[in-house]
Amino acid sequence: MNFHIDNSDIPAGIKRPNKCTYKGNNIPSSDPLPSLQIPKFKIALCQLTVTSDKAMNLANARSMMEVAAEKGARLVVLPEMWVCPYANDYFAKCSEDLVVENSSPAFRLLSEVSSRLRITIVGGSLPEWSNGRLYNTCCVFGPDGELKAKHRKLHLFDYYAPGDVPFRESDFFSTGDKPTIVDTDVGRIGIGICHDIRFPELAMLYRARGADLIIFPGAFNMSTGELLWELEIKARAVDNQFFVAACSPSRDSTGSYTIWGHSMVVGPNGDIKTSSGHEEMIAIAEIDYSENQLQREIFPLQQLRKENIYQLLEPCAPKHFV
Repeated sequence: MNFHIDNSDIPAGIKRPNKCTYKGNNIPSSDPLPSLQIPKFKIALCQLTVTSDKAMNLANARSMMEVAAEKGARLVVLPEMWVCPYANDYFAKCSEDLVVENSSPAFRLLSEVSSRLRITIVGGSLPEWSNGRLYNTCCVFGPDGELKAKHRKLHLFDYYAPGDVPFRESDFFSTGDKPTIVDTDVGRIGIGICHDIRFPELAMLYRARGADLIIFPGAFNMSTGELLWELEIKARAVDNQFFVAACSPSRDSTGSYTIWGHSMVVGPNGDIKTSSGHEEMIAIAEIDYSENQLQREIFPLQQLRKENIYQLLEPCAPKHFV
């Protein structure tokens, strides 16, 4: 399994386990994971309004990140598709080739702001153009302004609910091919984008790899948002006993795809640390990783797991009966 882990930004004095194992398709190991000694810090979710003007979106993102840093946030998160409306008409023309500097204004913005403000930025997602393909891509920058990790959305949103407008992300995006976890000055962070949250195996894998926090930039619509947004965030947090943060654009964003909003941070016992409404705003919460360890002591789920009984199996072809 290809697994992207960036260890370049581990703060001095913080010790990581020498080895984290993932046993092929098995449920992650039940061995207890060591916790990090990282002080409490503030996370900010920038639920910004996305317009059809990319330059305006970049300026708005800059302003909101600056305000978040002024309020003491060390980790700042942007939403899914913050550079353009969530619509096929905009993805290609607003895309960026992250290798070619002159064609990547959003990439440059994130690098510049993270370096100037000395913060870690999980840069939501943007349409990335690479080798003739479009990807829904999240970039993570450290306080030095350097790119620490890049995650391409693994699970594309194909939606066919009766009576609702169908949506097929796979018509214009290609899928990523590996999970992404990155060591930062605010802990080990697993990255997912929107529909990635619907697949608990990804969060379980991040848990097995020692993640302290998962961040999901997302843009659920009005149907899936009301039913599933809060439910999925809480489920991933409680199942794995770590923090989960999900950042959405505001509902006032341009386009026929109406966004649910309600960015939130959930603690390892399922309690909501902060939650926005649907309007443009910055939601700030305090992250205290000692809560992860406390929940794991109260409910030792990893030690109780029965790996010999249930495993993550390869899907079987359906049987045909006469």
